[in-house]
Amino acid sequence: MDKTYKTLSKITKILLVDDSLINRALLTDILSDEYTIVEAENGKTAIKIIQEDYNELSLILLDLSMPEVDGYEVLKFLNESDYIKNLPVIIISAETSPEKIKEAYELGATDFISRPFDSFIVHKRISNTILLYNKQKNLVNMVVNQISKNQKDNNLMVAILSQLVEFRNGESGLHVQNIRKITKLLLTKLIQKTDKYKITEDDISMICLASALHDIGKITIPDEILNKPGKLTDDEFSVIKKHSAAGADLLNSLVSMQNEPLIKIATEICRWHHERYDGCGYPDKLSGDSIPISVQVVAIADVFDALTSKRCYKKAYEPQKALKMILEGECGSFNPLLLECLIELSDEICKSVKEPITDSLEAEDKTLLNQKAVAKANSFSDLTDTLEQLSTAKTKIEFLTENIDEIVFSYNKKHQLIKFSKNAAKLLNLPEATFQHPLDNKELLQVINEDFAAKIITNARNLSPEKPRFEMDCSILIQNELKQMHIQGLGIFSVENSDEYSDFICIMTKK
Repeated sequence: MDKTYKTLSKITKILLVDDSLINRALLTDILSDEYTIVEAENGKTAIKIIQEDYNELSLILLDLSMPEVDGYEVLKFLNESDYIKNLPVIIISAETSPEKIKEAYELGATDFISRPFDSFIVHKRISNTILLYNKQKNLVNMVVNQISKNQKDNNLMVAILSQLVEFRNGESGLHVQNIRKITKLLLTKLIQKTDKYKITEDDISMICLASALHDIGKITIPDEILNKPGKLTDDEFSVIKKHSAAGADLLNSLVSMQNEPLIKIATEICRWHHERYDGCGYPDKLSGDSIPISVQVVAIADVFDALTSKRCYKKAYEPQKALKMILEGECGSFNPLLLECLIELSDEICKSVKEPITDSLEAEDKTLLNQKAVAKANSFSDLTDTLEQLSTAKTKIEFLTENIDEIVFSYNKKHQLIKFSKNAAKLLNLPEATFQHPLDNKELLQVINEDFAAKIITNARNLSPEKPRFEMDCSILIQNELKQMHIQGLGIFSVENSDEYSDFICIMTKK
C-alpha cells in the first residue's frame, strides 16, 4: 500500500454520494480500510449530512446523475453555502460528455474519477486531494494566527501609548476603552440608519483603534496645566487647546506613513475631535460634514465619557445627566443623526461604560487584548499582504512610544519578557529586552534595589481588573546618580485568566 495514504488516519471521514448501491459498495470496499465512509443514496440526503457534519468531513465523492437532487445541485448548494472553499469534491461518474464534466469543474469540483474504478487510482487521487487541502488549511491557519498575534501586538502598542497620556492626565485608565466601545456602538447604529457615509465593518474596526490616539497631543502639555485641580485661566485653556493640533502634527511627522489608513484616520481624529457641527469648535472651525464622520462619532464618545468620569477639576456626572447635557447642547453642537443614534442607544451606552460613582467595570473591559483577528483572504498572497500591513502598523506605534521622555517599561508574565523603551534603556544603561523574571535580573537590580523591585512586583500581583493601577515612590540609579522617582503601574488582564495580569506596564517620572 502506498505510504502517502497510509499517513491519513482512519478517522478521516469521506461522504460517498451515489444512488447506485453497487457503486457505493464497491467504493466502500476499496476505501473502508483507510477512511471512515458515510453513505448517501441521493443528493437530498447528502445536503442534510453536509449541514450536520460539515466540520467532520474531509472530502466528498459525488455522482452527477441522480434522481430528484443530482450532483450539480449538490455542487450549487456547496457554492451558495461557501462550503466548497474548504471541502473538496471529487466527481465519480460514468459521464463522458466534456460539457457536463466542464460544468462540474466550474461549480468547484476538484477532480474527476471515471468508472470503472481502479483501486490504486482511487486511493491516490483521494489521498493527494485530502493532503493538499490539509496543507492549505494549515497554511491559512498559520498565517491567520500570525495576523492575530500582530493584531494583538498592534492593539497593545496603541493601548500603551494611550495609557501614557491618561497617566499624565490623571485619568482612570478606562477613558480610551470607553471611547472605543461607544464609538463602535454609534457607528454600528449609524450604518443601520443610513448608507450616506459608506462605512464598512473594517472601517469601524480601524476607527475604533484610531480613537485610542485622540489625545496623544496632551503629552506636549505641561503637567501643571494638564492636572490643575481648579478652573483654568484663559491663557491656560489656550495652551490646553493646542493638544489637538499637536497630536496631528506628531502623526504628520511620520512622513513615510501618511498613506497608512490607521495614521490617516488617527491624524484626523487628533486634530478635529474638538470641532463642532455648528463651526464653533477648534482648531479649524470646521462645520457640518466637513468634519469626517469618524471624528464626529469619536467627539461625542469623548464628551460622554469625560462627563461621566471623575477628573481633578470636576466630579463625575450620572450617565443620564451626561446624555441630557449633550442633547441640550451644553457641550457644543453635534450631528442631528448622531444624536438620534445616541438617544436610541442611551440604555446600551450607559451599561457599556463604567458607572461613574462606583467605578464598576464591565466584563468586556477586563482586557485590551481580546480583539479577535478576522482574516478573510482568497489567496496566500492576500494574507501575506495583510500581515505586512499589520506589522507596519505595529512599527509605527512602537516608534511613537519610543519617543516618550518618561522611563517606560513593560513585563509579560507568560514569557517573562522585560522590555524598556529606547530612552529608558539608554538612561538606565540596560538592554531593551530580556527574558528573565525581574527579581532574577541582576542588571535591573543594580538600578532598582531588590527591596523596591520586590515592592513593585507585590503591588503588581495585587492588581485586579477592578483596580488595575497602583502608584509608589522609589529611588533608582540613573547615570550613576540616585534619583527620587514616582512610579505608576498598570496591569492588563486577559479574558482567559482575568484574576492575574498578563502584561504589566510601568512609567517612572521624576518627583
